[in-house]
Parts: sequence; structure tokens; C-alpha cells
Amino acid sequence: MRWLERISDYIVIIFLLLSLSTSNAVVEKTWERVQILAEDHAFDFTTWTRDAVWIKITQAAIGSPRYFSAPAQHEAVKQYLRVVAEIEQTEYELDLIYADPAINDPQTASTALRQKLADLTKRQNALAPLSEATLEQQVSTVLNDLGLLDGGQPIPWVLYHVSPLPNNLIISPRDKIYQETSYQLEPGITVEQSDRLENTVSKNLNVSALVVPIGGLATYPTMIMRVTTLDWLSSTIAHEWIHLYLGQRPLGQNYGTNGELRTMNETTASIAGNEIGRIVLERYYPELAQRPPDSPQLVSHLTNPRQPEDTPPPFDYRAEMHTTRVNVDEMLAAGKIEAAEAYMEQRRLLFWQHGHPIRKLNQAYFAFYGAYADVPGGAAGEDPVGPAVRALREQSASLKEFLERIAQMSSFEELKAAAGQEKSY
Repeated sequence: MRWLERISDYIVIIFLLLSLSTSNAVVEKTWERVQILAEDHAFDFTTWTRDAVWIKITQAAIGSPRYFSAPAQHEAVKQYLRVVAEIEQTEYELDLIYADPAINDPQTASTALRQKLADLTKRQNALAPLSEATLEQQVSTVLNDLGLLDGGQPIPWVLYHVSPLPNNLIISPRDKIYQETSYQLEPGITVEQSDRLENTVSKNLNVSALVVPIGGLATYPTMIMRVTTLDWLSSTIAHEWIHLYLGQRPLGQNYGTNGELRTMNETTASIAGNEIGRIVLERYYPELAQRPPDSPQLVSHLTNPRQPEDTPPPFDYRAEMHTTRVNVDEMLAAGKIEAAEAYMEQRRLLFWQHGHPIRKLNQAYFAFYGAYADVPGGAAGEDPVGPAVRALREQSASLKEFLERIAQMSSFEELKAAAGQEKSY
């Protein structure tokens, strides 16, 4: 039977993946000390992987998209996303009931909503096998068309599972911004627990620490956050698969060697993931890929003649974050650690005043978010790695050529040489 063949294939691929490396290099001493301090909130990868593999085996047996027409696959994915949107709306309404001081008995008041949520969750679980298998197949087809498959088969297979993701405890030195190590924490950790853990780690190890949420993780099957937007979902499925692709090559095998290589990895995965995800959307869901034509942006004194000419421009989040990172880097380079930390808190308050609620802005924040440098500006500041990766992509005739070139690199110097930018930095 075909489903038995699929199960045997899964077993083979699982053993193959045991030999893959995605981000193994860590500073062992620091990681071990972080582990001791954070182990009460550690994420259980063994249990998650066991459960996810069993789910994917079950999906292969009962949810293969080969048994459904293309229109049926298309509708299954869209239905799944609609149900997820209803779930999120229902969860929001439940939160409001429990937060409303005028409701004395939220348990009783929420009876109907809780039943609705249970029904929607059941519906989501029923739609998930075909929806996930369909998107896996569609991403695989695009990978094949782009020439990224080995012998016509993605190695490893494109397999993902939507589930609550672990939080990531990021560790950076205080005197320089780079991710020294990280530690995955349970999804249910509260804000209070996160803040307490950050303070404990920072005090005991004299480092900068921050617990951050993540949208995907290159386990196998890969973990993907529950979302309602198909463009983000398809791009993230591809992004995490690219990490597995790179993990079989020098760039991915050296993911944790230093901050430059981590940024090369994350920026490469973001560039490739966005390109692949966009193709998936345009090919299989063109009605969702259509964007309204750009409208001209008129300056304020033209749209409102009575507005004073000295009215300040709108707050530009990416530009302000870029400025913050540049100034912090300069302060740290000059040895002004306490001044840099005070400045980051001042800037955090500025972001808050303009509607950007950043809980904690520190070296670890920039170490994590600055590594995703597929778009200029933002938390990466003047870090030259992101621009060099983008330059190499622009110089490459295809995504395949770009990935094949950068995947073989194991240093930033190789990237600068390949992009012809040795004299630029």
C-alpha cells in the first residue's frame, strides 16, 4: 500500500536527518551555565519531535493531497486559514470576557464561546492534515522548478507542523552585540517568568539576556507558528526548509560559529524564503497575491494646506531603530557600556510613545533581530553582512546559483570576496 511505503520513507528520512547539523556550534561554557539557570523552563524537544513525526506519518496515510483535485486542495488551505482566523477572534473575545470587571462570573458568561472554540479547534484539526500536506507539496514543486532538489526529491522532505513554538532566550555579551548562545524555553512561559529569568541570567553571567518569540524553527518536521496570512505561512515554510538545506553544507554547519555567519544564514533563509513563498502564492493562490496599485504619497502640506510647514514627519520605525543600533555600536566600541544601556532604555521609551511596545531593548535584542538583514535598515544598523548577502543575490542569475554559492561559504571574508566588496568594509 502507498501509505506503508510513505511510512518507510519517513523512517529513512528521520535517520538521515540525525546526521544533519543546523546550528550546533555554541560557546559550551556559557550555554551550560544558561542551561542550569533556565532548565525549569526548558522546551521538551524529544516529546515534540516524537509527537510531530507521528502526526506527519498519520497525515501521510490519510491526508495525501494526491487524492484530491487542485481546486479541492486550494479550498482546503483557504478553509483552514478561515477557521484559524475564527479561532483567534474567539480567543480574543474570551480574553475580553475574563478581563471585563463588570462580569462577575466569566466562566458562565463564556460558556457559549468556549464551546464554539472547542468546535473550531476540532474543525482545525480535521483540516490540518490536507492543508499542511498541500502546502508541503506546493512548496516542493516550486523548489523543483527552481532546480533546488536533489534527484527530484527535496532532501530533507518539506515537512512542517503548526504548533505553539518555544520562546528563545538570547544571550549577548554586554560590550559587543552578537548572539553568543541561545536556549529554547517552553511556549507557556509568562512575561513575569521571562523577566525574572532574564534578570537572573544577566546578573549571574554579566551578559545581556532577552526572551523572544519566534515564528518558526528548523527542527524536523519544522515548527511553524499558527497564522492566518498565507504569504507569511508559505514564506516561513520555505525559510525553515532553507535552514535544513544549508545545514547539510558549510554555511549551515557553521551557523553558530560567530555572529557574521549567523546573519549570513538568517538573511539567506529570509531572502530565499520570501522568493519561494511569493511564487507559491502567485501560482496557487493568485487571488491572494494580488496587491492594490501603489498610490502616490502626498506630503502633508499638500494634502492639508492649513497644516504648519514645520510639522514633524511621521515616526519611521525602521529608520529610528537603525539610528539606535548605530549609536549603540559606537558607544560599545568606545567602552561606554552603561551609557549605551541607558541610551537604549531612553530609545525604548521613545518607541513606546510612538506605538511600538518593546518590552526590553538591549544588546540581546539587537543580536537576535539584527541577524534578519534581508531588508536595509532596522535593527541590523551598519552591520555589513546583510548588505553583502543582498549584493550576492543581486549578482546571481538565479536563486539556485545564489544558494549554491553562499551555501559553500564558512566565513564572512568568503562572502565579501564573492560579492566583490573587500574594499567596501
